[in-house]
Amino acid sequence: MAKLTINGRVHEVQVDPETPLLWVICEQIGLTGTKYGCGIAQCGACTVHVDGVATRSCSMPVSAVTEAQKITTIEGLSPDGSHPVQKAWVALDVPQCGYCQSGMIMAAAALLAETPKPSVEDIRTGMTNICRCGTYNRVQAAIQQAAGTGAAG
Repeated sequence: MAKLTINGRVHEVQVDPETPLLWVICEQIGLTGTKYGCGIAQCGACTVHVDGVATRSCSMPVSAVTEAQKITTIEGLSPDGSHPVQKAWVALDVPQCGYCQSGMIMAAAALLAETPKPSVEDIRTGMTNICRCGTYNRVQAAIQQAAGTGAAG
């Protein structure tokens, strides 16, 4: 039995300890905003925060997370969409297909928590998520807007 603190709630789940955190979040807890993309921690669609750090949940076994660690999914970032990154995403119409966007938003929020006023280079090196639609320029603009360093939407 694993105990996980997800979005402020403790969840007890009965899963194999090697089950990826992503599958526990989606299938056991029922939070479907975090997406499966590649399964090898490359694309970032599965990004969540573990104690505020952007973490690729598809390759992290549930046994690597303790109850004391706080896991935040896209649903817990800001349930009403008021997080500055979420607001910038909407204002700048960032998503195209939208599949990778919850992971992008989570990675961007972690980047801004660590580097509140990132340079363009900070954004380019810090955002390693893959977007098959190529919305990288809009992602960069939204991060700059959320940081207060870019043009308003």
